[in-house]
Formats: sequence, C-alpha cells, structure tokens
Amino acid sequence: MVGLPRMMDGTIGRQAEKVGSFAQSLSEQTRVPIIFRDERLTTVSARRLMKDASTKKTKKPARDDAVAAALILQGYLDESPDTA
Repeated sequence: MVGLPRMMDGTIGRQAEKVGSFAQSLSEQTRVPIIFRDERLTTVSARRLMKDASTKKTKKPARDDAVAAALILQGYLDESPDTA
C-alpha cells in the first residue's frame, strides 16, 4: 500500500504524480501490486493522536509520586518490627 498525496479537492497534484510514477516502477521491479491509499489529512490526524498521547504523559509525575509514596511506605513496613 502506498499513500497518495492528493490535493484537498481530491485531484492529483504534482507530488501525487511523482508517487504514482515511483509506485509504477516499484511494482514493475517487484511484481507486487500497488494499492493506493488517500493520505489527505493523515498528518493532521497523527499530530492530534500524538498530542493526545502526550497529554497522558502530563499525568506521569502524579503516577511517579504515587509509586514513590508506595516505596516509602513499603520501606517503613519492612523495617518496622511491629509489622513482622
């Protein structure tokens, strides 16, 4: 599968022609059929996905703090003679 960079109105532009030419050559050399996939707005979607994923990372310090607190508590419990 090869992404075909169509223009926003769906037409084939200069870059899509280059991709088509390359895909044709590739197909002839490998004898593998090429399937084109419209790639309009895929970069925008990818950036949104990465942005959403990075917002989850902002919760990481809170998770790190919770783990650190658990380690401190576990260390205390391991050393305390009353919990043995």
